[in-house]
Amino acid sequence: MSRIALVDDDRNILTSIGMTLEAEGFEVDAHSDGPSALAAFSKRMPDLAVLDIKMPRMDGMDVLQRLRRHADIPVIFLTSKDDEIDEILGLRMGADDYMRKPFSQRLLVERIRVLLRRQVMRDLPELPDMSPILERGDLLMDLARHSVIWRGQEVALTVTEFLLLQTLAQAPGIVKSRDQLMRAAYQDDGPMDDRTIDSHIKRLRKKLRFADSDFSAIETLYGIGYRYNDG
Repeated sequence: MSRIALVDDDRNILTSIGMTLEAEGFEVDAHSDGPSALAAFSKRMPDLAVLDIKMPRMDGMDVLQRLRRHADIPVIFLTSKDDEIDEILGLRMGADDYMRKPFSQRLLVERIRVLLRRQVMRDLPELPDMSPILERGDLLMDLARHSVIWRGQEVALTVTEFLLLQTLAQAPGIVKSRDQLMRAAYQDDGPMDDRTIDSHIKRLRKKLRFADSDFSAIETLYGIGYRYNDG
């Protein structure tokens, strides 16, 4: 049974989402502010966290930043309708997904399940000689271990970032539309906004450029999508 942490200063949201998740078989830890959530995380880390961005005392991005120092669990941000900038910043900081209020609780449950499945697949042990390797020029991807090396330097990616990079690198020179990338990263588990993919790609590029300031292998074709160039 997976343990889900809910962090939101709206107790009505905590109660309603908590009841829905428990009805779906999850264990739920509810917290009304960031400090109490972090204190609980230090004693027992959840399998996934759902964080509201706008909270008093400590907002969701502060909680995420501190959480990422100790754990790489999946994180979903809850945002208000007009918080596009916060959504982008949150994704760049390491959130795996976001949902805008008001949202479908059924869709939230499905996105939680998607992220938990990916986390399980990423953590499955593999024998070294059975690990498929994808090599494209300076890029090495261990598909079984979800590890990435660019020009000899390891780059830490989230599951979503890894799947996007894998989808692009497996077909160098081929343009992938946002819809194709969404299907690859989210496996058709619920509708997604195009801007979600754009934000993930921006964060993916930023991480690779941190390893190599000249990184330019992911090319944008405006109005169409993205492609990987290994030349």
